[in-house]
Amino acid sequence: MNTHPKDDNAPENAEPRDQTSAAETTAETVHEAPAEGESNDAGVSEADVLVRLAEENEELKERALRLAAEMDNLRKRTQRDVAEARSFGIANFARDMLNVSDNLQRALEAVPAEAREAAEPGLKALVEGVEMTERAMLSALERHGVKRIEPNGEKFDPHFHQAMFEVQNAEVPANTVVQVVQTGYVIGERVLRPAMVGVAKGGPKGGEAAANAKEGSEAGTGPQDSAS
Repeated sequence: MNTHPKDDNAPENAEPRDQTSAAETTAETVHEAPAEGESNDAGVSEADVLVRLAEENEELKERALRLAAEMDNLRKRTQRDVAEARSFGIANFARDMLNVSDNLQRALEAVPAEAREAAEPGLKALVEGVEMTERAMLSALERHGVKRIEPNGEKFDPHFHQAMFEVQNAEVPANTVVQVVQTGYVIGERVLRPAMVGVAKGGPKGGEAAANAKEGSEAGTGPQDSAS
């Protein structure tokens, strides 16, 4: 039986192999490119992807807005802290200086008015120097926002006043400040030192005092009209 020699350069079954490769390539292409609106192998459609991207976009926008709001609040809080530190940073120092001012005032009150008038020039100059020192100190504190509280004749306010005693006085409404023992001070809107005061008692309350004043005014007008 005759056999033909095998040709090493010619591949065996070349044509069937090419046909098989072409069929596999076509199947892979169809598998990788699903039709519009259809799901891929993971079961996610293009519509689902668009919805997820829109949700992520909204989430990122909300996060950016929250971050911007937090940064704005931080900026405002920092500005407020800086302003308060600038205004109230000298509070402790100012409080100590008020103690010095009190001592100067006590020194002046220790010299009676009669003694000042009859004093020799040296003592008068000393007293005047102490007065000028006290005024200069209070003026310097006022330039830095420290102001005096003048409560005499006003209604007692526990936020700015400290009641030391009560005074029987029926001529003014109850809880009216009638005596100031120690002057109070504020720095900005904060109380640096409350005013120590004496308040009236025994008089009518605020509403009753106003009503009595109105009645007294009307009663005083009547006789004048009749006399005329």
